[in-house]
Amino acid sequence: MAPLANEVIERYGGLDRWNRFDTVEARLGVGGALWGLKQQAGVMDDIFVRVSLREPRASHFPFTAPHLRTSFQPHRVAIEDADGNVEAELLEPRRSFDGHGLDTPWSLLQLAYFAGYAMWTYLNTPFLFAYNGVQTEELSPWEENGERWRRVQATLPAHLPSHCTVQTFYFDADRLLKRHDYSADILGGTAAAHYTADHVDVSGIPVPTRRWVLPRNPDGSTAPEPTIVSIALSEILFQ
Repeated sequence: MAPLANEVIERYGGLDRWNRFDTVEARLGVGGALWGLKQQAGVMDDIFVRVSLREPRASHFPFTAPHLRTSFQPHRVAIEDADGNVEAELLEPRRSFDGHGLDTPWSLLQLAYFAGYAMWTYLNTPFLFAYNGVQTEELSPWEENGERWRRVQATLPAHLPSHCTVQTFYFDADRLLKRHDYSADILGGTAAAHYTADHVDVSGIPVPTRRWVLPRNPDGSTAPEPTIVSIALSEILFQ
């Protein structure tokens, strides 16, 4: 790993502490313009998520009904009941987004796939840098709002599903995540700047409790609106 990536992981509690846990769960308050564009407004306004800290797996619940949940893995996404009975499933879900743009409607299974890999990525950051096959390098610093942020560029291997292969993470002087840049491939390559704020300590690990995504311009600056996605996290638990 790049030295800065190691520094950040230590600031977030270190790998030894992280490896004590298998999952993280949180309650999400989700908003933003994306869900209406995808004809899925309201589905995820108030929902819980549980993600694995060992492999790309996630579940959102309750999903569309009190007894239903999602099951996300890289090559399969499903909607299941509490006993694991499958209501609907989609194999090789990434392929279903071929030709999509920002305003292409989604099915519920496509929503479950996007939400699954997105929250898996976010809740595993910055320990994502230590995953097998992830390559990191430090980029030149970035100035924004009078602050100087250092940057880690991460290149993800094909077996880790996420927004895109190459992503950039910005850290403040305290080595806390401030911004995360990516281009969402399944949204037609939409360039996004994902901001984080209001870290809280959970089991010795800092977790940002407020997230919001803005359009990113070619020069790296951001448009003030619309807010593409917003996420408020609470009831966070490592197990």
